[in-house]
Amino acid sequence: MPDFITKLFAYLPFNRLKTWVKSQRNNALVTLLLASFALPSYAAVVLQYHHVSSETPKSTSISPDQFRAHLQYLADNQFKVVPLSEIVDAIKHQQPMPDRAVAITFDDAFRDILTNAKPILDQFNFPYTIFVNPGVVEKNSKSNLTWDELKSLAEQNVIIANHGYYHDSLARKPSNINEQDWLTLQTELLMKSERLIKEKTGANWRYFAYPYGEFTPALQTWLTEHGFVGFSQQSGAIGLTTDTSILPRFPVSQPYDKIASLRDKLNSLAFTISFDSAEQQTIFPYQEKRSSTFNIEVNDFNPNQVNCYVSGLGRQKLHWQDNTSFTINFSKPLPSGRVRSNCTAPSLSKPGRFYWYSKPWFVLKPNGEWYPL
Repeated sequence: MPDFITKLFAYLPFNRLKTWVKSQRNNALVTLLLASFALPSYAAVVLQYHHVSSETPKSTSISPDQFRAHLQYLADNQFKVVPLSEIVDAIKHQQPMPDRAVAITFDDAFRDILTNAKPILDQFNFPYTIFVNPGVVEKNSKSNLTWDELKSLAEQNVIIANHGYYHDSLARKPSNINEQDWLTLQTELLMKSERLIKEKTGANWRYFAYPYGEFTPALQTWLTEHGFVGFSQQSGAIGLTTDTSILPRFPVSQPYDKIASLRDKLNSLAFTISFDSAEQQTIFPYQEKRSSTFNIEVNDFNPNQVNCYVSGLGRQKLHWQDNTSFTINFSKPLPSGRVRSNCTAPSLSKPGRFYWYSKPWFVLKPNGEWYPL
């Protein structure tokens, strides 16, 4: 790659770089140069773990041996394991992040993170983040870390961040309270959590992981307005244009802990995609949600190769409205539960790597009640 182009990509902010590239479409020399190499991917992946144990519920667990295999794969294949803050800062400042950047996160501050995961992480010298529920920590359960242990970890440069006061879903508003009062109640608890984390550990990151991955537009707006970064549980890579109120994380506990599955996730790239205002709703009555429209910037992939799969429905047919948007008319009404669409497309410039975006919907039961947690 020509040296001046390398320096341009390394130091020019993403938005200015993208504008410059578009302005040079009629420049034959620039077109030739751009065709000779791949543009930077500006993508990172965040992995989500819970338990590292062979004795805890399988759906939220990975065995210590398999966890070691994950870290060994990262080390053997030149992935750049970075603190979560490095990814967040890159997005905030619109600066390139390392290609194949990976951050490791744990939800719920279980004791086996300290006893089983930490020794392995220390051997690889990998940074990581723990999202904690202060209300649970305060109960001094033997299965959870204590404040003293969390403070010690923070002093060792582990990021200690907010997972809500308890582990209650912030999206599940009871019928006897209005939307604003519910938002006020939940955000007061969220701020109480943040204050406790700072008081007990010294950490003040303002990172928040939604319990159960459930969120609403009102919560997203509140987080953004109050300087928080939100992390969810839908799949996908993170790019410089990813919404910082719902940054995706790949769950990698059982049954998604196999190396083949991990490899695909680690090599994913970020679509540049957004939703119309009508698409911001996340909670739907049973059988009401019949379609969804995606606005997407076509870059480094063939639109005809975009595939979208929806939970319980399988692969869905896409109806392209123009070169920048398509609609999915679901083959059946969405089932009750946490439903996700996963859309992927193979990269033209990076063989073997796929763009990946996931959109969650939370669909109520036929009687209007919430599905089980």
